[in-house]
Amino acid sequence: MTFTGKGMVSRFAIALLAVAALGAAGCSAVDKVTEAAKDAGKSETARSKVGDCINVISASMIDSETEPADCASETAVYQVVQVFDTKTECHEDYTSYEETWGSGGTVAFLCLAPNFKQDSCYNEGMMTGYKYVPCTADNASFKVVSRIDGQVDEQLCGEDADQVLLLNEPATTFCLGSAKS
Repeated sequence: MTFTGKGMVSRFAIALLAVAALGAAGCSAVDKVTEAAKDAGKSETARSKVGDCINVISASMIDSETEPADCASETAVYQVVQVFDTKTECHEDYTSYEETWGSGGTVAFLCLAPNFKQDSCYNEGMMTGYKYVPCTADNASFKVVSRIDGQVDEQLCGEDADQVLLLNEPATTFCLGSAKS
């Protein structure tokens, strides 16, 4: 690259203009390149942001298959409530998703809140968490008979609920009943 102009003063002025232009742009281009490089090795799920939702296609303690999902979809079983670059402890209301490098280092750690839909059924695995299933499926563990957003109160559930799941953040009451009803 050749600078036009004479001497060190001209080169310094051009360099200052370039730095000022980056500053005026908020260094957004540099930030975007840095973030893209950091996310390059991550799956779509690991690149999720707070508020995004996730579908669990197949669950396992070692190798789950997940994908981002529209939060309005009944397959969007979880909503991302916290995102970390290192392993951490999630609140007891949440489950976690961890993606690691082959060497075992954590690439992404997400805290996930249930995002159940009213009148939908789910399978609950002791070691694998929740997965959407049709209510007619043999492995359907429960049906969401009522979902109340913005409130945390088990008294809001009617007689058709035999279990209640309360989330403090986001404030949600899930009234759960038999999948076979």
